[in-house]
Amino acid sequence: MSRKANLSVRRLLGCSAAAGVLILATGAMAQQAPIVQPGAPGQASRALEGREASRIADNRYSADDVKFMQDMILHHAQAVEMAALVDSRTNTQAVKDIAGRIDASQADEIEFMQGWLRERGETAPDPAQGHSMTGMDHSAHAGMDHSAHGSMAHAGMPGMATTEQMAAMAAANGEAFDALFLQRMIAHHEGAVKMVADLLARPGSAYDPILSRFANDVTNEQQAEINRMTALLRQASPDPRTTLSAGFRDAGQAASNMELVATLPKPTGFFDPSNPEGNPPQLPAANADGDARRGTADQVSRRAPFLSFANTDMAFQGDLLAAGNYHGINLYRITEAAEPELISSIVCPGGQGDVSIVGNLMLMSVESNSGRVDCGREGVGSEPTPDRFRGVRIFDISDRTRPVQVGQVQTCRGSHTHSVVAADENRLIVYNSGTANVRSEEELAGCTVGQPGDARSALFSIDVIEIPLADPSQARIIDSPRVFADTTTGEIGGLWRGGDHGDGTQTTNRTDQCHDITLFPSRNIAGGACSGNGILFDISDPRAPKRLDAVVDNGFAYWHSATFNNDGTKVVFTDEWGGGGRPRCRVQDPKTWGANAIYDIVDNKLVFRSYYKLPAAQTDQENCVAHNGSLIPVPGRDIFVQAWYQGGLSISDFTDSSNVREIAYFDRGPINAERQSQGGYWSVYWYNGRIYGTEIARGLDVLTLTPSEHLTANEIAAAQMADEGGTVNPQQQFPVKWPAHPVVAKAYLDQLARDNAMPAETMAQMTAALDQATPLVDGGSRDAAVARSLTAMARDIRVTGTDQTAKRMAGLKETLEGIAGRIG
Repeated sequence: MSRKANLSVRRLLGCSAAAGVLILATGAMAQQAPIVQPGAPGQASRALEGREASRIADNRYSADDVKFMQDMILHHAQAVEMAALVDSRTNTQAVKDIAGRIDASQADEIEFMQGWLRERGETAPDPAQGHSMTGMDHSAHAGMDHSAHGSMAHAGMPGMATTEQMAAMAAANGEAFDALFLQRMIAHHEGAVKMVADLLARPGSAYDPILSRFANDVTNEQQAEINRMTALLRQASPDPRTTLSAGFRDAGQAASNMELVATLPKPTGFFDPSNPEGNPPQLPAANADGDARRGTADQVSRRAPFLSFANTDMAFQGDLLAAGNYHGINLYRITEAAEPELISSIVCPGGQGDVSIVGNLMLMSVESNSGRVDCGREGVGSEPTPDRFRGVRIFDISDRTRPVQVGQVQTCRGSHTHSVVAADENRLIVYNSGTANVRSEEELAGCTVGQPGDARSALFSIDVIEIPLADPSQARIIDSPRVFADTTTGEIGGLWRGGDHGDGTQTTNRTDQCHDITLFPSRNIAGGACSGNGILFDISDPRAPKRLDAVVDNGFAYWHSATFNNDGTKVVFTDEWGGGGRPRCRVQDPKTWGANAIYDIVDNKLVFRSYYKLPAAQTDQENCVAHNGSLIPVPGRDIFVQAWYQGGLSISDFTDSSNVREIAYFDRGPINAERQSQGGYWSVYWYNGRIYGTEIARGLDVLTLTPSEHLTANEIAAAQMADEGGTVNPQQQFPVKWPAHPVVAKAYLDQLARDNAMPAETMAQMTAALDQATPLVDGGSRDAAVARSLTAMARDIRVTGTDQTAKRMAGLKETLEGIAGRIG
């Protein structure tokens, strides 16, 4: 707030004080009668004077207003203290300019806040005299409870730097100081914005027009400064992703160790021709005669459009790629060419649109209240109706050009995601996860929210669905197990109950459903990302999953998805902080919020090891948080390709669970430079040697890996040879297998060389023998001498221990023996 603005505010303060005197003077002419204030039961009433009674009844400002102003004075004072560190520690002019603005504006605002408090008879803290508020006289506003003001232990105020953080800044110089100063000052400014938001959320607060104007000014000015500081931090980063130019079709791109080989726009019928980017609509401005209908569109609505045409999840089978969309499903044929061929588009709106494929059946999740039984585009009203569909659709795709809906399973909370847990020649067993509101029992029998602990509630369970393959129309829910129940008391809501975990922690959603349940049938386990908990399930009996372990994390807002490594000994959980629609990868966002949490599975227990979050800062215009991904099947390593919405995709190596690192990435700039639009990758999955990504707004991307110091040509080639089983569905994992081929053996050798785990001479001999074996394997020929050489080399490999080197040695030994068997 400028000095000029403060002068006008003080004039307003003077006017309000004069008005108060006039009101009291007028009141003195009224009839007089005793004024009493009763005490507590058993206590005498006390007489009041008119002026005292008026003060008690005065509701022009509240105790919350007073506390806000007193706290904000000390909050501003620390910003001035931080700014005072700048001159002697950096020569960066942009940082000095920020400090200068803070010093001038916040000092003025402190003076204004002190004046506001004093004019109302409230004590105004003086930062120069220490921060104690003890002994404040609040008699001038005696009707208010100021008990919370006994101490200004400001450590609890949002954004305040700790003593240790202030000391770290004071000890830094140059670029290191710049980074610390900007990081702390961004957090500090965001804290002030939060203090305003908290004040405005309290009933009766900011009623005073002077304070209301000041609070709004704080938000606007602090946010503008935050934008300037975050831009400075991004510009200082050497990562090219932080400063990419915006655009829908022409955004800047950055790639490391991978290449975009094809990009397909959304098919006809799956985007709004008048708004293909999905931007918030323009608001017409009134023209000279006041008619807004003919005005110039120069304002933007604060409301974003529905995700009516958003691309969502994918499933693969053979040469088929099914890409879900809020409007339906698009089927593509994968060929040798980089660009898939569109086969058909299924218009069937209903939200989410996650898909799975089993044989000639394709399943689709539907959660939106607008979904219809007949796939109609007109939606349905809010009243209960048999036309509404929320649940799992079943399509026959034996003719991919004309899919037919052959079954449906209606559920109480719809279907956000589903998981195919078991399949035989007679039936499928599917777990359904619904995350929406419980629909009316009038619309679907048995759908009851119920009171806490009500055993009839449709909350606190998952749905187990059986689909008869001979007649999918008879698909039904066969059970809704209470997998979140307290094992001691039996209470159905026995896990995380919602809320934060203490000061400085995340607010975590209640566990009353799962978002994703990822199955690992070969080990009879499943990983449940269940809103407020990460859960390990026993699925030995697919119809009756049982909880083995459950964990919480005080930095997770919403447990979203789970991915196992190839042998099912680790699981990566993701946190969808902000629901996927918010910018959560900015420079000021915590590195452990909206991130991955990596757990080892030890004796059927989840053991936390580390976090991983996209390392490249994104802008306020880019929705970004951890989302869906898959393993890249490199033998001997645990590698994860993952979508981060408009943060692009990131490939991380979690072979060492405690030391996850990024090894490749691809990113575009924001869709829009001026405002946030929903976009970026919903899902990215490896399939048959390529990476496919559904871009929410732009379409479908295809990418490939390129060799680097992090991933050799042999490792990439070995991944391309992996046998994934012919079908890849979300939330369903089977161990990948590799053929006995020389390139697989060379991939192991590259890893052992990277870790200096084998003598160079031994590796050279093996490489020479493998070079001889390659044309024999590829041509189906035999050579007994080469086979004997490989067998002898395998025999010399000694596998000791259980660490990653031992596993690679075992893999190499097995591969050499397999190659010898093929050519001997």
